[in-house]
Amino acid sequence: MCCPDVLPTSTFLLGLMCLTAFSNFAKTSADFSGYISQVLKNYTDHACDGEYVSLRCPHRTTISIQSSFYGRIVPSHQLCPSRYPHSYATLTKEDVACSVGTSLQKMLDECQDRRSCQFLVNSRLFGTDPCPRTGKYLLVWYKCRPNEYKSKVACEDDKLRLSCKKSMVIAIYSAIFGRTQGGSLECPYQNLGMPMIECQSATALQLMIKRCHGKRSCSIYASTYEFGDPCYPGIQKHLNVIYTCDDIKTPLRRNIFCL
Repeated sequence: MCCPDVLPTSTFLLGLMCLTAFSNFAKTSADFSGYISQVLKNYTDHACDGEYVSLRCPHRTTISIQSSFYGRIVPSHQLCPSRYPHSYATLTKEDVACSVGTSLQKMLDECQDRRSCQFLVNSRLFGTDPCPRTGKYLLVWYKCRPNEYKSKVACEDDKLRLSCKKSMVIAIYSAIFGRTQGGSLECPYQNLGMPMIECQSATALQLMIKRCHGKRSCSIYASTYEFGDPCYPGIQKHLNVIYTCDDIKTPLRRNIFCL
């Protein structure tokens, strides 16, 4: 799934207030590695001009960049105060609608598929500066992807089964129920005349975590009864789940907190 370079302003502000997402994940009775909790997190990190941004993932995982923004969309008194003297800052009107379109590609070049990365944030890093008199910041959304993971697909109304070997438990990495523009090879669509659209359930990941996270095996129907219908009537859908199996070692923290 392709992520846009710039997310809506409200989404960024929410990310700044709480630099992670997904709290109160599935409460299971199984004991399993705390490593799984690191895999489930959606990380958000930011750095002002002149500061270092540092991304890091736990053992057996690598960085997967979800989205990135470099520029300014909130006033400096809310985030990354101006480094210029006060007298100069008052004479210069900052641009709060400034963004650099190369930020996502730069983050992919610097950090994608690595265990960790760190670099100094400045406008020269991203090419042409569209607002040179405005102090900017970098905001990055990323996940930690398991080095070894599995993918399972179930067509609409079919049953999806996940399982791990003995002494291993399921850790859900991502889940999509709906339809993607590229479709699914496992579920050929025969919707002649239907628009090529993308529609996905907003609760698919949470539901899969509740049903399967921390268990040795689980099953669920890829149905609108379970996930709701995020698409127009008559559009065939599928369930796509990416997961990994991890050793049972230590109890998982029941909640995933803000960083």
